[in-house]
Amino acid sequence: MASVSKIVIIGNVGRDPELRMTPNGRPVCEFSVAVNRVTGKAEDRQEQTDWYRISCWSTLAERAQQMITKGRLVYVEGRFTPRTYTDREGKERLSLDISASDFQMLDPRRDREAGMGGDNAAPARGPEGEKTFDPDEIPF
Repeated sequence: MASVSKIVIIGNVGRDPELRMTPNGRPVCEFSVAVNRVTGKAEDRQEQTDWYRISCWSTLAERAQQMITKGRLVYVEGRFTPRTYTDREGKERLSLDISASDFQMLDPRRDREAGMGGDNAAPARGPEGEKTFDPDEIPF
């Protein structure tokens, strides 16, 4: 009988990705993702954050290094591997590791925003300095 092990998360990248090579020359890229969840009723409502450690391999690792930056919203799909380790204080801890099979950026690209009327774009001006076009006035 066939079996499946798959996890899908959507969250914010907690740190910039780190690309390194294995001794065999295979690229691996690691970064963390924070997933927020709300528990309790209205008066006892609490927000909790789960942190996941993501590993991407080969061409996916190279793509992750180029596209992912801290703070961006990302969709990650992969295989879940809980791992226990002992921290510096001697306490046993649980690490939530995901070996990614795919990822997708869910927020707009920041470099596109700047080129399309973001904070870095100056308004166009006519010959006498009057404003001729404001991208923020486009109704769509």
